[in-house]
Parts: sequence; structure tokens; C-alpha cells
Amino acid sequence: MKHFPRSLFARTALTLALAFVVFQAAAFWVVYRTLIVPVAERSADDLAGLIVLSAQTWVELPPQTRAAFERELARRHGLRLTTVNIGATADAPHFAFRTQIEAALSRRVGDDVVLRGVPGTEAAWLDIPVGGHDLHAGFFPRRYAVKPPLAAIAVVALGTFLSLLTALFLVRRITVPLARAAGAARQVGAGELPEPLPETGPAELAELARRFNTMAAEVRALLDNRTTLLAGISHDLRTPMTRLQLNLEMLRDAPSQARIDRAVADLADMNKLIAGYLELARTTQAENRVRFDLAGLLEEAAVDANLPWPGAAPCMIEASRLAVRQIVSNLIQNAQRYGGTPVELVLECTGNLARVVVRDAGAGIPDDQLEKVFRPFYRLETSRSQATGGTGLGLAIVRQLAETNGLKVVLRNRPQGGLEAILEIRR
Repeated sequence: MKHFPRSLFARTALTLALAFVVFQAAAFWVVYRTLIVPVAERSADDLAGLIVLSAQTWVELPPQTRAAFERELARRHGLRLTTVNIGATADAPHFAFRTQIEAALSRRVGDDVVLRGVPGTEAAWLDIPVGGHDLHAGFFPRRYAVKPPLAAIAVVALGTFLSLLTALFLVRRITVPLARAAGAARQVGAGELPEPLPETGPAELAELARRFNTMAAEVRALLDNRTTLLAGISHDLRTPMTRLQLNLEMLRDAPSQARIDRAVADLADMNKLIAGYLELARTTQAENRVRFDLAGLLEEAAVDANLPWPGAAPCMIEASRLAVRQIVSNLIQNAQRYGGTPVELVLECTGNLARVVVRDAGAGIPDDQLEKVFRPFYRLETSRSQATGGTGLGLAIVRQLAETNGLKVVLRNRPQGGLEAILEIRR
């Protein structure tokens, strides 16, 4: 197996070629045994009968008419009958199905017959002792021997060749996209974003290309998020760490309860930031799906957020309860922080879809930024002060949780003003 080709194309091509060769060999053997050999034996028996019958007829004819019979026999059938020793001492020329002709002549004559030939000629001769005469009969194998069906063999060979070419073409159509996908996968593994694969060809390969392109984009987004996360961590932690270091240095010289309180507040801010980063990292793991009442979950979230909730009819779904709970809580907090009052929580439950809608009466979000706000650390106001907003991770956590657990979250500006966040859950 050391020299066996490793590529899928080479292995498939070799396998197909061997399969076609074996199939054609078996087909030829069947045709040869069931068609060619029986026809050859029948033809050989007919020739042997014609030779023996001609010899017997020659003996029974009057001597003065034998010469005319010999000429007519030669003209019509290409057979030669003569009593003259023509010197056929050499082995007859080899031709197809000679064995069958010799066997048929031996049965007709009643003795073993070996065809002889005259050097420099193509005729085959045999001796027939009949009626007290030693007759020499000759014929031309080209005329009587069964010829292999060359046309049929050519058609079979051409069919094999065309079938093999077609199979190789189809294999090539499969292996080339796979090789292209393997090369793109290597690029993704190296942290690069390859060119999108062509989403063409058979349905399975087109679907593979689509899914690979989606995966490559998601991997690139994860790498970008990792870079953004590290940059955000270094940026957000630097300010409280600097303040903490300054307060600690000042405490050396002048202990103060106010400075201690500020140091504790800075530690709390850093702990809050780190908790947010860990929460974002945790959203990449899908959670177990359970069956629960979505209306009951929304009631819990509304109580925790001090949000008026009129209640709703039970709506049983099967999803990750923790993920849904966290998404709803983050959407409510985001609406309360940035959207102003009133904040509404609405449940729409239909036969195959449950929709949780969080509405606010704020200024909304520009349409060109409705998707950007789902990026980590992206905020409509550019400062990163905790006094004017969070860390910019809330909606990023919502989107990541939704995508990981098979949910869908969209933001939409309301015609009358404000924003509504919609969580869709397939029932």
C-alpha cells in the first residue's frame, strides 16, 4: 500500500478503472462462451460436413465429370479437391477457432485430422481416404473461420472508454470542490479569512460550500471578538486600576476612609467588568433544552426588574430556560437604561412560534446601527464611562446566547418612536 495514491481523485479514478476492466473482462468472457464459441463450433461442423459430402460426391461422379465438379466446388465454396500430392507437409497457418474445425473434421472423417499447409500459401489441407482414393481437400481459413466480432468489441471498448471518462469527469467535479474546501479550511486554521467558496454544483456540495462560508465568517467573527474582548479588557480595566493604584499610594501617607471607599468602589467596578467578560465567554456553550412555561418565566423577569406585567396565558416551549431568562433580563435592562419609560413586556404565543417583545419609548437606534449594537463593546455614545452606560456587552451577550441556543433576536424601531427588541422561539 506504500505506492497507493493518497488523493481522493486518484483513488476513485483507479477504483473505477479497475472496476470497468473487471466488468468488461467478465462481459467478454460471457459473450465468448455463450455466443462466439457456439457459433464457431456450428460453423466448423458445417464446414466439415461440406468437405466430407463433397468428397463422397466426387467419388460417386463419373471420372469425366469430376474435373467440372472440382471447378464448380472451387468457384462456389472455395474448396479444393484433388488426388495430386500438393506437398502439404508443413503445419497449417494458425487462425481463429482452428481447434474447433479440426475437431469437427475428425468427427466427420472418423480419424484424427491435423490441418497441413503448403509453405508460402494460406490454404489449409487435409487427407480424406474415401472410396479407395486418397483425396486431398483444401480450403481458405479466411473464408470459413469464424471471425471475432471486432465491431462488437470496438463498441464495448468505446463504451468502456466513454464511461470511464464520464466517471472521471464526475469524480473531478466532486473532488475539486472538496480540495478547494480543504485549502480554505487550512486558511481558516491559520487565522485567515479565505475567499468564499462557490456555492454551485450538486445540492450537497453547494450546501457544504454555504455552510463552510458561514462557518468561516463565524470563525473570523470569533477571532475579531476575541481581539475586541482583549482590547476592551485592557481599556476598561486600566482606568479603575490606575485609580486604585493612586489611592493606595496616597493611603501610604494620609490614610482616609474616603480613599478606602473609592478603592473598594474601583475593585467593585473591576469585578463587574470581569463578570461581564466571563458571561460573554460562557455564551459560546449551548445549554440543555427543557420544556417550560414561557409566561411564568416572563413573570419572574418582570418581578426582578420591577416592571409591570399584566400576565399572559400559559405558553409551553422547549428551549434553554437559563438562556431565555438571561436574554429577556438583558433586553429589559437595556430598555430601562437607554429607552426611558414606559417599558412594555409582551408575549405573543402562536401554534409554532413564541415571540417576546420588549418595547421602550426612547429615541430608538439609527437604522444603519441596528446590527452594529450587537457587537461587543459597541455603544451609541462613544465614552466608556460607567456613569453613562454599561460596558457594551449586554446586547452582544444577548445575540451570542440566541445564536448558540437556536433562538433569534432582532431590534426594530417603532413608527411612533422608541425601540422594540423581539425574541423569537420556535415551538
